[in-house]
This record gives sequence, structure tokens and C-alpha cells, in this order.
Amino acid sequence: MTAERPHRVVVLALDGVYPFEMTIPVRIFGTAEGRAGEPLYEVLTCSLDGRPVRTSADFGVTVEHGAEAVATADTLVIPPFTCGVGEDAADRDWLSAELAEALRLLPEHARIVSMCTASYVLATAGLLDGRRATTHWNEAEHFQRAFPAVEVDADVLFVDGGRVLTAAGVAAGVDLCLHLLRRDHGSTVANRVARLCVVPPWREGGQAQFIERPVPHEERAGTSATRAWALDRLGRPLSLAELARHAGMSVRTFTRRFREEVGTTPGQWLTRQRIEHARRLLEATDLPVDRIAEEAGLGTGASLRRHMSRTIGVAPLAYRQTFRAAPPGPRTPAGLPAGAAPPRGGTLEV
Repeated sequence: MTAERPHRVVVLALDGVYPFEMTIPVRIFGTAEGRAGEPLYEVLTCSLDGRPVRTSADFGVTVEHGAEAVATADTLVIPPFTCGVGEDAADRDWLSAELAEALRLLPEHARIVSMCTASYVLATAGLLDGRRATTHWNEAEHFQRAFPAVEVDADVLFVDGGRVLTAAGVAAGVDLCLHLLRRDHGSTVANRVARLCVVPPWREGGQAQFIERPVPHEERAGTSATRAWALDRLGRPLSLAELARHAGMSVRTFTRRFREEVGTTPGQWLTRQRIEHARRLLEATDLPVDRIAEEAGLGTGASLRRHMSRTIGVAPLAYRQTFRAAPPGPRTPAGLPAGAAPPRGGTLEV
């Protein structure tokens, strides 16, 4: 962040850009405000030549900036565009000379973010070599073959590699932008923006919940209602049998359906929900650690400390000190406040 202006997010709209993903940064970052109502980010949209851009829909968009805006970016976002994927994707012109020149304008301190199949741009430019990254699950297998130097993780919604970040398909761009808000300014700001945009502050389970799978017709009932029911009862013990009974399923069927929908086991999901509830209480209340552990269904303060140390690498009181005010302070190599961690559904590379 600079003292002269808010953190600048530059969205590079390429020919054939997908309109939804192109507008995610301005909706998320453009909504973020500080305590006095001041904007925390400035969002600019540019094209390579400053001219109108054809979209993947039946309309074009007019932008006010050319590639020179990339040189002013603190964060550069590249939305997906209709370059074409599939077996011949590696032969496509993912990195034209003009685009390569634009990327060279990016300041050394700036982050670069790809959404969905725009990961092909970063991979072609060599920015993902030796890194973990993600892309749309439907292209992950081909992406890995095309770029063997990249460690592709198709199970997560996004990967935070510090300066280089990749998001999976479509709405995962929302997840990653909210993660960056949380990384920059803490959970309070990110949660407020999520509420204003009427989206969840985070999503469970990664891409596994969206991958196509055949489901027997007789087992159409899902587990979402039981998950909502459980979230209202985190302060008391909840057994797998009780959860299955609420869903009207056998334990075996419930466990299988839960994993299909959420991408993890009921026990793992429940523990994460308890930890997240404890994190929210640490951020928003002055309750002692033992009381928070009880409210979250984690038993004792010692149990809460053990869970938080194992999952996010920081003790409850240190977490509270970091996120209550989200002040400027020491940063990890990935830009997180010291002791902070990415939300569920994402992967942090340090």
C-alpha cells in the first residue's frame, strides 16, 4: 500500500474476455472501505491498446486505459478469455508479443492474479514454473500435461503463491479476491464486503464439490440442510450418527454424499466450522479463550490452542491481536500479517 493513493488493482481485459470474471475485482475491491469510509482500493480496467474489447458475449466493453496502466498496478488481475482450451490449447496464442510486453511493465512489488483458464497465460510466461497452481477442473489434466513444470492442484478454489495467485473457474475469482481482502485488511473488512455483495465469505471443499459425477436417482437428497442445522449447534457435541439421522440417511450414505458435495468428511468439515466460529469470536468479541472454545464446541482453551496451532499455525491470542484491528505490521513472504492463514478452500504457498 502507498500513502499517496489506495492500493491499485488493474484488470487486464483481453480480446474475448468473460464479462462476469472481468467485473469481479471492481465489485469486491471496489466495495472495500476503511473505518472512516475511505476506499481501500482503486480498480482500473485496461486493454492492451486502450481500445474497446470484444467479450465472450454479444457485446463489447469500452475501457479508459491501455497497457501503460499495468506499470502502475499493485495487483494485476487477468480474467479468462476465449482463447480456446482442450487438446490444442498449448498451441494457442496465449502469450502474444503485445501481452508479453504488457506483463514486463508490472512492477516488481506487484501481485499477479489469474482467474480460471487465464492461468494458461501465467504458465506460458513461465510464472508458474516450480509453483503450485490451479485452474478450472475441466482443464486441469490438460494443463498439467501442457505445463509439466507446474504443480497443478485441481481440488482447491485458489492457490495463494505470494506474489503469483491463481483461481479456479468463474466464481472462484470471488473467493480469491475476498481472500486478498482478508490478507490485506483482515476478516472484518472481507466479511463486510461479502455481506454487501451477498456472497459467502468463504466456501468449503474446493472444486471437488463441482466436478461432474453420476449420482443415483434414488439418492437425490443432499446434505446442505443438515450442514445448516449443524452450524446452529456448534456449541454441543454432534455425532456422525446424529447428522445422518437428521439427513434421513444411513451413516454410510450420508458420509458418501457429504464428501461428494463438500469435498471432505463430515468430521473434518465440522472441526473446520468450529475453528472458524472460534476465529470469528476472537475477532469480534472480548470473550476469554476458554469461553470461546466452549462456544465453538472445541471443549477447552487447550483444545482450541491445539487446533488453531495445527490448522493455521498461530495461537488464539496472537490471532486476536493480528485481526482485531488488522493494523499494518510484519508480513509473511506471501503478504499475510504475521501468524495469519488463508481461508478454507484455498492453498497458501510461502
